[in-house]
Amino acid sequence: MAVVRTKTLAFTAIVLAALLHSSAAQSTYTVGGTTGWTIPQGGDSVYTNWASGNSFAVGDILVFNFAVGIHDVTQVSKANYDACSASDPMLIATMSPARVTLNSSGEHYFICGFPGHCSAGQKVTVNVLASNSAPSPAPMASSSPAPRRALTPASAPSPASTASAPTPSTSPVSGDSPSSAPGSSARPPMTYTVADSFGWNIPRNATLFQSWAAGKDFMVGDVLVFNYSAGAHNVAEVTSDAYAACTTTSPISLDSMPPTRITLTTPGEHFYLCAIPGHCTAGQQLSINVTGEAGGASPSGSPSPGSGDMAPPSPNSAASVAGVSAAALLSVFVALLF
Repeated sequence: MAVVRTKTLAFTAIVLAALLHSSAAQSTYTVGGTTGWTIPQGGDSVYTNWASGNSFAVGDILVFNFAVGIHDVTQVSKANYDACSASDPMLIATMSPARVTLNSSGEHYFICGFPGHCSAGQKVTVNVLASNSAPSPAPMASSSPAPRRALTPASAPSPASTASAPTPSTSPVSGDSPSSAPGSSARPPMTYTVADSFGWNIPRNATLFQSWAAGKDFMVGDVLVFNYSAGAHNVAEVTSDAYAACTTTSPISLDSMPPTRITLTTPGEHFYLCAIPGHCTAGQQLSINVTGEAGGASPSGSPSPGSGDMAPPSPNSAASVAGVSAAALLSVFVALLF
């Protein structure tokens, strides 16, 4: 019995030592901290400052928290990093949270492969120092690297096909069709959720929002609802010239608190865009033509924000989990001594 206990104690001590060594040798870093992996308001300096405040070593893990379908993680060469090009990627992760193991020393370059995101500051460089432990043979991510994404042809984009939950959230208050021909009998005001479940985000196809608006009969009294993540986007109404130039120097209106609800009060063309740098040029703009005047009851209820921009959860640190496991094993070790 004494021999069995001695062997058990020895085995437990070995496992405990190995676990403690592993915990000390490997660190997990959440990219951007609480900001996560998104388009930063402060430009690329947000991620530059975050990286400069950490020391990375071979074997460490980067965790990218982002909204699925809105962002991704693309590892590229320095030349493509500087050019904000996602061609010939070394790795693409599309499922959040994405965990990337740093398996070699030197500089590693990561960008978001969605059009306009890198140039708006969603990029980070990490300098990895050598480690005494042997590096892993190949880069690993929590999701299998997906083939490089091809942009949807510009002819017929479908807002529902680019979002994970293609359930239109347009909520007219009566059974009348929003696309009833101009000049028909008066209908109650209607509420339109811009791009339905895709929401007000940077599209993969620059014609997405115009395709959504095509065929709809917007009338005075109708309401547009823009669903987006606060701090990541906003809604600016601008003139026709400012819309064509993607400039917001003198906006007619500007709102940054979602969901933004805009009542159409005048007939004619109305122009909207996102004023965050790089977003309009990447296709986040919408023009509509308002005709006639709706009658009847006012629209009721606010559509739920689109699910595509839900804040991603923060993963538990691998080092913390290892620490808890080590403490549990230490308790077993002490119990066996007595």
